[in-house]
Amino acid sequence: MTNVVVIGSQWGDEGKGKIVDWLSERADVVVRFQGGHNAGHTLVIDGVSYKLSLLPSGVVREGKLSIIGNGVVFDPHAFVAEIERLSDQGIEIGPDRLRVAENTSLILSLHRELDAIREDAASNSGTKIGTTRRGIGPAYEDKVGRRAIRVMDLANMDTLPEKVDRLLTHHNALRRGLGQEEVEHATIMEELRSVAHVILPYIDRVWKILEEHRRRGARILFEGAQGTLLDIDHGTYPFVTSSNTISGQASTGSGVGPGSVGYVLGITKAYTTRVGEGPFPTEQENEIGQFLGERGHEFGTVTGRKRRCGWFDAVLVRQAVAINGITGIALTKLDVLDGLDEISVCVGYKLDGETIDYFPASQGAQARVEPIYETIEGWKDTTAGARTWNDLPAQAVKYVRHIEELIGAPVALLSTSPERDDTILVTDPFQD
Repeated sequence: MTNVVVIGSQWGDEGKGKIVDWLSERADVVVRFQGGHNAGHTLVIDGVSYKLSLLPSGVVREGKLSIIGNGVVFDPHAFVAEIERLSDQGIEIGPDRLRVAENTSLILSLHRELDAIREDAASNSGTKIGTTRRGIGPAYEDKVGRRAIRVMDLANMDTLPEKVDRLLTHHNALRRGLGQEEVEHATIMEELRSVAHVILPYIDRVWKILEEHRRRGARILFEGAQGTLLDIDHGTYPFVTSSNTISGQASTGSGVGPGSVGYVLGITKAYTTRVGEGPFPTEQENEIGQFLGERGHEFGTVTGRKRRCGWFDAVLVRQAVAINGITGIALTKLDVLDGLDEISVCVGYKLDGETIDYFPASQGAQARVEPIYETIEGWKDTTAGARTWNDLPAQAVKYVRHIEELIGAPVALLSTSPERDDTILVTDPFQD
């Protein structure tokens, strides 16, 4: 028996929600270890849809302990709103069901405002990143700058004003430089007081809880957000998120040792999508891209933005396999490719006349790479709803096997529709 970390191997939106939901049924503890409420997914349980952004996927299942780790940036108002929304759907989320790491940094209104101000300014100058404007980046900046307000600070209203002063010294200087009104100390204090009584019952020493569960042999599922190519270090910088999204962050973002992370499952879409700005070598701005977007319903859960679509990029995913130490992949949305006469797969790049087998780190080089494609025969029969290999068209099986060879990792699960039971299990990550 092992623990499992789930990460995205592309630019996010790979279908982690369904796979995490499928795995959470087998887990005892589900942990969010990075990001914030900028990454949304929809779970469908007994025909009911639950939309989550901040809360771990385990919260909608009875008998599971869900944890928000210290690597997350935590918007208390988004937290309250999400809990209330689930309550309206009959799911009550109490401290017996959910714990929040005491050393988790908070997202405040001034972070959201700064995010929007910067993005608007960048849009006017043609340098926008395409953030969700939810304050994620500015909150991580304050964490690294050692001026963040943390969840545990809400427990001591005597020392909190001094910490707010230190935060505002920085933010008001920024706001003056951007031509914005300063934020009043009383405004932030009231914002924090208004949510403290709701948040405090949930806080705990998460590292200790996880150690106790690990020693008892509990199954722990570490739930990543976004994808490898949005990682602050290993992604398409600067068109990335503000946290580490790779498997190693499961350790630092929750307080467990690297040896406790276990099986690394990379969620991988059978084609490629991206939201927002940044390089995308296999993007198809043509009828193929339109076909993939319409068939795959490619719109962001959080933003509603249309996703850019393109062919599968084996170079990028092979790199993600190496960086994350991926044990196996969950291949999703294979059914979207049904009916295509031919399917292209990127197997290398041309860069300034040379052939390369990696995605370069330089922003300029990323913009110049040209994909080298292999063309594979498509299939006419449907893969939708398949639950065994025998249900798949022979050519679809050939496509899956070829992807395994190209990326250097086996398929552990294969998803053939949004329905959670339409999944072919090859290897149970918890039993590996």
